[in-house]
Amino acid sequence: MENESKALADQYRRLGGRRIAVMDDNLASTRDWDGDPSQAATFWRERIASLPERDRRDVISFLPSLNDESGEPGPD
Repeated sequence: MENESKALADQYRRLGGRRIAVMDDNLASTRDWDGDPSQAATFWRERIASLPERDRRDVISFLPSLNDESGEPGPD
């Protein structure tokens, strides 16, 4: 599925973003244990964190999930 939310999540990951999605009872948040590289942090702050909650939740849904069976993802 290609849409703007997926494109934002993909660009964030290409910049080295390490946030992991946490979905709980339809609430979406992220965990950032390791911190992002500066470019990814700036991109998150300027392009994703500033989105309305619903749009931000859509972007988060395209990030690797804490609940993934494959383990914590690394950069591609």
